[in-house]
Amino acid sequence: MSSLAGSIEKSETIVILDFGSQYAQLIARRVRDSGVYSVLARPDVSADELKEINVKGLIFTGGPSSVYEEGAPKCRAEILDLGVPILGICYGMQISAHLMGSKVDSGESREYGRTALRITEPDGLLKNIPTETTVWMSHGDQVRTLGDDFVPLAATPTCPIAAVKHKTRPFYGVQFHPEVTHTPHGGEIFTNFLFDICQCNGLWKMSSFVDAVVADVQSQVGPDEKVICGLSGGVDSSVVAAMLHKAVGDRLECIFVDNGLLRMNEVELVESTFKDHFKLNLTTVRAADEFLGKLAGVAEPQEKRRIIGHTFIDMFKAEAGHIENARYLAQGTLYPDVIESGHSLAGTAANIKLHHNVGGLPEQLGFELIEPLRDLFKDEVRQVGELLGLPEHLVWRHPFPGPGLAVRCLGEVTLEKLDILRRADNIFLEEIVANNLYRQTSQTFAVILPVQSVGVMGDGRTYENVVALRSVDTKDFMTADWSRIPYDILATVSNRIINEVRGVNRVVYDISSKPPATIEWE
Repeated sequence: MSSLAGSIEKSETIVILDFGSQYAQLIARRVRDSGVYSVLARPDVSADELKEINVKGLIFTGGPSSVYEEGAPKCRAEILDLGVPILGICYGMQISAHLMGSKVDSGESREYGRTALRITEPDGLLKNIPTETTVWMSHGDQVRTLGDDFVPLAATPTCPIAAVKHKTRPFYGVQFHPEVTHTPHGGEIFTNFLFDICQCNGLWKMSSFVDAVVADVQSQVGPDEKVICGLSGGVDSSVVAAMLHKAVGDRLECIFVDNGLLRMNEVELVESTFKDHFKLNLTTVRAADEFLGKLAGVAEPQEKRRIIGHTFIDMFKAEAGHIENARYLAQGTLYPDVIESGHSLAGTAANIKLHHNVGGLPEQLGFELIEPLRDLFKDEVRQVGELLGLPEHLVWRHPFPGPGLAVRCLGEVTLEKLDILRRADNIFLEEIVANNLYRQTSQTFAVILPVQSVGVMGDGRTYENVVALRSVDTKDFMTADWSRIPYDILATVSNRIINEVRGVNRVVYDISSKPPATIEWE
């Protein structure tokens, strides 16, 4: 099945060439929030690849490089001749101007943070923007001398060429970052580019997306064929199951693998929700012993993921073999999973971690793959869930990693450590919910560390486990900031864990953001 159903993608797509920007995903979200579909692509994507998806416009992101550095990312010159509108942001403006004959050099002074911008030519990209406004800058280099084919549009006190347009090509460039909230009129700039310059129609709507996926599945799956869905109880697989059930009804067969690495009461919750309430066909595979046996003695994170992924496939395949006329397998793969696994058009993305549900299913499994959420960010998946009528506690449930508690149990996974982790994690979530912080935070969980610390409990010395608390705020899970949970709540959580969970004498709070850290510890 194609990565996006129906004709939405084919009708209008904005391709974002990522030159290494920390804000690339923010640009993608800005575009989608405007009702236009967007994808991230590597800088050297070819013109032929872009023609295949009928691109309506291109956005070149910023990046940490200088255009004159050896190995600095560059787009192909042919891209500039496609005739589609291009918006270059920061480095994206610099590399484009450089390739079209302008001079880029180090600025007399760097610009970081909020900067006053004066618009001298309110044309096209900057129309209806106040002449005097504030923008967010983050650069050392700048375009110093423009070629004859360029027209300057705006300036700051230290950057005379802060925005430009080309006289004959549909190219616009800005030295500042319109995608961040610190640029108050950034939304209007994107609106001008998408609708006035690219002539997009705003067809990217979740309701249209759902209808297109359902129609595609119905046309793809024969009347006597079945679809199997790996259900975990998280929002992604839940939305996939609801969407596929809408498309094929009782021909959807859900399989839930209990790998022994789930949260407290997870199995019971999944079964009661989907089997009893939603009346879906659900089979639970009890495989905890199998998973934990293969994980015995394994401490390396990627190896744990590999073992869990392969064991999951084996268990899933064995159960699926009992289902007659099953031809298709549905998965809840999301766009960030695809990017981090290096399987997207943005092919240069680092393979940050292995995802057992992205490219990990062997061909011999014998199914055709259906991944209806492959092009969505997490917040878009939640929108789909609400449209499908899923209950709030499912739609807004915090994400849970495919390998489960194995990646939150640092080092070797044991039954004892899993028991400690489950109870500590449950206490943390109870307090977050009790203090009305669950919807305000994006992902909240506990981690058991592979170290022990000295403590004093009662009159005796202890040497016991350390539990780390992790809570982040994010919109798309490609970047995240640590949650500012009030100290008194953290104190309550710490006291409860130490008092109620035997084997823990120290609790710490993780205040790392993504990047440079990832959300999960492994």
